[in-house]
Amino acid sequence: MAPRVMELKSTIATVGSHSALQILKGAKDEGFRTIAICVKEHSSLYRHFNVADRIIEISSYKEFENVEDDLMEEAAILVPHASLIAYVGTDVVERIKVPYYGNRRILAWESDRNKQREWLRRAGVNIPKVYENPDEIDSLCIVKFHGAKGGQGYFLAKNKEDFYDKIGDAREYFIQEYVVGTPVYIHYFYSVMRGELELMGFDRRYESNVDGITRIPAIHQEGLSVTYTIVGNLPLVLRESLLPEVFKIGQRVVETSREICSPGIYGPFCLETVVTPDLKFYVFEISARIVAGTNVFMNGSPYTYLKHGKPMSTGRRIAVEIREAIEQDRLKEILG
Repeated sequence: MAPRVMELKSTIATVGSHSALQILKGAKDEGFRTIAICVKEHSSLYRHFNVADRIIEISSYKEFENVEDDLMEEAAILVPHASLIAYVGTDVVERIKVPYYGNRRILAWESDRNKQREWLRRAGVNIPKVYENPDEIDSLCIVKFHGAKGGQGYFLAKNKEDFYDKIGDAREYFIQEYVVGTPVYIHYFYSVMRGELELMGFDRRYESNVDGITRIPAIHQEGLSVTYTIVGNLPLVLRESLLPEVFKIGQRVVETSREICSPGIYGPFCLETVVTPDLKFYVFEISARIVAGTNVFMNGSPYTYLKHGKPMSTGRRIAVEIREAIEQDRLKEILG
């Protein structure tokens, strides 16, 4: 049974996009009042699902700072996700005074792929090779761009000529070895209140147009341009014998984060991995907040059911953590 609303003076707020539906629904399930900050064309969605007690409309994400006073008056706690980072911007997120769930200093490590690589290297996990110069490309690689924009613009290159044919005007990019295997996106939650790393679930991305091209016979695929824009996500259950390694990798990443950016990463995060035929995990990216792949588990995953014995989405798990922090008078420990 959810706690009484009157016991919770704080409000949970988030940008109306990405994973806002489960964040807001989870907050309401735990007795919080909720706010969605939406561009006008998105507000009808949150009215339809009745997950927001208040909807603040803005004409563009550039106006986000204009609602800061409203959020402060509502005693709002801002829950971040990729749309907040990508469209509002890390510079705005870092300077606003609205209480923020998570360590906002970790955003500098998430948004810079070179810093991410240093983080993963220090954590001692397997990572793909990186090419510092396009002229060094000697095998199939994937070219990525900085920021949280859902794979938009990524492309494959097999040599330097292929790279220069496809790169266009882009000047900031990251060239990474393409590791052949099964993509596995691991959803974690580190609880400050309970001092424990939790496994929330796994997903695979469904991307356009690479997943569509695979439906075309190989004889017709030559010459087609491959892109990796994320369209949706698919749930995944990993073989049980791999789960101990999943926990070890996650714990190493958490422990290393405390060394590089105290107090480290906490709350939801995701490791984007590839599992090779010899069952080795290669970690190629960290998302230091809730990811859209958790949306496939709005009512909880098999792993959260085992752990909590009731429906527990990542959105609701965030609200549980905030509620426990309020009840224990430890809220400052989880606000960055």
